[in-house]
Amino acid sequence: MHTYEVNLKWTGNTKGLLSSPVLPQNLEVATPPDFPKGVQGIWSPEHLFIASINSCVMSTFLNIAENSKLHFISFECKSSCTVELIEGAYVITEVLLHPKVVIPYSQKPDRAKRIVEMSEKACLVSNTLKIPIRLEPEIIVEKSLIPIGESF
Repeated sequence: MHTYEVNLKWTGNTKGLLSSPVLPQNLEVATPPDFPKGVQGIWSPEHLFIASINSCVMSTFLNIAENSKLHFISFECKSSCTVELIEGAYVITEVLLHPKVVIPYSQKPDRAKRIVEMSEKACLVSNTLKIPIRLEPEIIVEKSLIPIGESF
């Protein structure tokens, strides 16, 4: 069992400050500008929601790739979520993840794609959600002989 603590202090208007006793940096948060009194340029609950999914999928991918001995050159993932007003309440109705993995020529693209798909399915954050997660992986085979960046 693991426990994580995050604290919030309201700082005025629609802004607050997130902190954790085990992390050195605080994070300013606010209502997004799409809503009344929202603030531009500050992380919102919606950003943090999709960021938690995205970072969990990455962490899970790194673990599965290492255990599967998948060598890769880079991993990045664009993500978004759709917010809709349904029956008078705002809800997140869909999450889109677009991971891009660059692999050396010696690796098989189908295998890399399966590992990305396994990562989303094994991610504890996405497993907690009831909404659909649409995964659109892109696997790029690097033709150079020398891998760039860190890989397992």
